[in-house]
Amino acid sequence: MAATIVPIELGLDDGPVVTLWAPGWIEDGEEWEAFLGLDDELYVFDSAAELAAFVRTDDDHDLVDHPAWPTVAALSVDGLTPEREDRFDLAGLPRLTAGPATRAAVRDVDGALNLVFSIGAVCDLPTVTDFVEAHPEFDLLSRGEAFLRGPDGDGVWERVGRALADGWQPVLEALDELLVCPDVDPAALAEAEAEATAVDENEVEIDDELSYDNDPGVEPLDPETDDDDDDDDDDDWEDDFWESVGIDPIRVITDAGSYYTLRCYLDDDAVFLGRGGRIDVFRTPRALARHLVDAHDHDLARLSTYDEIDEAATDGSLEIVVAEENIYVLPGLAEDLAVGPAQVDPEQLEMAIELFEDAADYADDDSVAEALDEQTALGALAEYIRDPRPTGPAPTGPFTTAVGTWRTLEAGFLDRLTVH
Repeated sequence: MAATIVPIELGLDDGPVVTLWAPGWIEDGEEWEAFLGLDDELYVFDSAAELAAFVRTDDDHDLVDHPAWPTVAALSVDGLTPEREDRFDLAGLPRLTAGPATRAAVRDVDGALNLVFSIGAVCDLPTVTDFVEAHPEFDLLSRGEAFLRGPDGDGVWERVGRALADGWQPVLEALDELLVCPDVDPAALAEAEAEATAVDENEVEIDDELSYDNDPGVEPLDPETDDDDDDDDDDDWEDDFWESVGIDPIRVITDAGSYYTLRCYLDDDAVFLGRGGRIDVFRTPRALARHLVDAHDHDLARLSTYDEIDEAATDGSLEIVVAEENIYVLPGLAEDLAVGPAQVDPEQLEMAIELFEDAADYADDDSVAEALDEQTALGALAEYIRDPRPTGPAPTGPFTTAVGTWRTLEAGFLDRLTVH
């Protein structure tokens, strides 16, 4: 399983804070999970700039030995800003479950409860873990909104709401006792805040140009009075929008950070945002959305539905939301392959192979297919991991040749990217 670190936001009674979460990974045959902190303290910060200042200057914490830490320590403030799907409104869960069981609401509650349980397990908070384990209805949320509206899910959402209304406050209080805001280096903080300000100013300038400069009859929205509408409706619109145009945002997590781009399939052939076999990728969803305003010289522009994306990007309504099945995680796979089949997450490997194959097909390159042929060391190992044979012998090490080929494939994929 890959070793990654994710910036997350926790919505608390006193406002949102940011920190880092290392989801479960396997090291030396043992499964680990961790958060940014030290011993029985979980470190949180009021802004991504403070988080950036801390990770760039302080190594006295539990994540410093994590395999992905050097990558995290080199991230920009923007790179340490939690993505939308990594923001968890913990204080708002009872309010959220008081409303209807929309797809977005079910997803957000399920994600928040899973995260809170992880915090409780990692930081040894029985108040938290006992509460979650005492309510088996929480486990049913993972089946999604459609299940909850079916006969087998009848009443589950209401039971979840009652459980949170009755017992959630002690959980929040237990978490609050765990959180610590460590001091950060003033010089590093000033540099990070200047970096964040520069990014914000650039975004404001672009938004102003898109919204008003070319249409003097359009009045700006008043942030104090305009309704932000229902986030659930927005999420449903986003899901329906990308499905309707037949093009998907994808996220690729590498040792150098996350990249965002677009991809679709035409007659089972992958087509990316790019041209001539090269793929345009962006560090943040916002950067990708901004690029689409003026970018028309790429292979996706010839699709009949691309005009809808162009229109949404131009009027500022486009939201780059990546579905879970379109998130590809590359870090850690080579190291896991070196240990052997039992160390590798089959789903992670399957998705990485899919990504490499799609990118190679897009470039009319047969090298990936040749490297993954079952007659090769990597092909045989990958095939066993993806489909273990109960009666056949498991591959035995050393796996040096297979790992070397995998690293070549990964490097070849990264070479196809044009980073903006």
